[in-house]
Amino acid sequence: MKNFKKYIGLSLSVALLWSCTYDAPEQVEPNSGTADFSKVVAVGNSLTAGFMNGALYDAGQSTSYAAILSTQMQLVGGGTFNTPMTGSTVGCYNPSEGCTAGRLVLKGLEDPTPSPTVPGDPNALAPYGGDKGALNNFGVPGITLATALTPLAGAPADPANPAFNPYYARIASNPGTSTIIGDATTAFADGATFLLFWLGSNDVLGYAIGGAANEAILTSEGDFETRFNGALGSLLQANTSAKGAVANIPNVLSVPFFKLVPWNAIPLDAATAAFANSSYQDYNDGLAAALALGEIDQAEHDRRLVEFVEGQNGFIVEDDELTTADISAAYGFPPGSVVLPNYRHAESTDLVPLTAGSVLGTLQDPNDPTSVYGVGVAMGDQYLLTPAELSVIQSRTAVFNQTIANTVTANSDRLVLIDIHSILEDLAENGTVINGSTLNASVTPPFGGFSLDGVHPNSRGNAFIANKFIEAINAKFNALIPFANPNDYAGNALPIP
Repeated sequence: MKNFKKYIGLSLSVALLWSCTYDAPEQVEPNSGTADFSKVVAVGNSLTAGFMNGALYDAGQSTSYAAILSTQMQLVGGGTFNTPMTGSTVGCYNPSEGCTAGRLVLKGLEDPTPSPTVPGDPNALAPYGGDKGALNNFGVPGITLATALTPLAGAPADPANPAFNPYYARIASNPGTSTIIGDATTAFADGATFLLFWLGSNDVLGYAIGGAANEAILTSEGDFETRFNGALGSLLQANTSAKGAVANIPNVLSVPFFKLVPWNAIPLDAATAAFANSSYQDYNDGLAAALALGEIDQAEHDRRLVEFVEGQNGFIVEDDELTTADISAAYGFPPGSVVLPNYRHAESTDLVPLTAGSVLGTLQDPNDPTSVYGVGVAMGDQYLLTPAELSVIQSRTAVFNQTIANTVTANSDRLVLIDIHSILEDLAENGTVINGSTLNASVTPPFGGFSLDGVHPNSRGNAFIANKFIEAINAKFNALIPFANPNDYAGNALPIP
């Protein structure tokens, strides 16, 4: 083989010597094309902020997709990109609980599940001490379009104010009066030349992550269109010469948050399965009564029957889509006296949020060994996405993305669409190879592109996304922004001992 290569090389050398001319490949210098990146303003949620591993902290912020993208833009005349750094190395995993825990890590080889570090860093939520008027990154974790437009997001914390967001409160120009879009618009009007806009994901993903248990947080189609156009429109009107890139909403099936905990996560031996079944005998008898009374049909009876077996089992969950069966008549009681709980086993068509992993198998009562969540005690509806709920989520996502596409098309002279929905779907289905190194849509080291919270990319994943922005921006504006090398950015660390 070596000799073959040598002869090929020799033949090529002779051919070049006998050729009349040889033109070396033209070296093309990076350039900004018809765009100007001297002042970039980024507006978005946690994906823009650099939130990863369940927390906001320096390592994530400095390698957000927006930070990486701005670094590449600096090679074609881009300016400084100021991010409101927390100054924290671990961040705050649980703001509502006093930041007692920090970012997620992998526990160890014997238990490779994400776990929050202890202690957390309350200073990660302290007011930003830098110049708020010089900020370029207005990415705020947890923000929906509605909360991006209301001053309540930065108002003092109050149980009566569900819109309060501690991540915005720390950077708000005037807490309680200013808004995220208002602050970003001010920055954009002050000489900005390019906009990165990625808002709207939480208008559907927040509902999905919560197991579709709170319908109030799923934005309606009409409200989304009004709010999206209002938010983006205010920025575009503030600076009519600036251009930008707008990203759409990912598919929930593209993120590992719904793939890390299996539906059949309950392993039982024969004796334990038999014991568990005995505790549901009354419930199963009630199902038979409901069938006899015509409260449910045979198919629902069979679906709801609790039957643990030796091996892996679907955990028990309370599903509010099941029929509310009144079986009072079977016992001679007045109507409404005996109502059957809506229990069933989780099924292969269900999606299980990562949050279920911290509850499944634990005890409701530390003194009662039979009170195991998922076996003796049913899991709440928030720990499961049913096919019907998933259908609603995907349908709403499609409508929202059409709104985003329509708005970009209406401003096609200034904006380019970044189809993150398709990009992450392809990554989830096929993975990719970058400079010889694999990247996939998982949290597994070393090739996973998502951080340990299962929703947000890690640094390497953010570099991959930044390159997708660059690809679209270059094509739209005839620019030649150099691509980042995702392999230069950290993935997830191996489990700690």
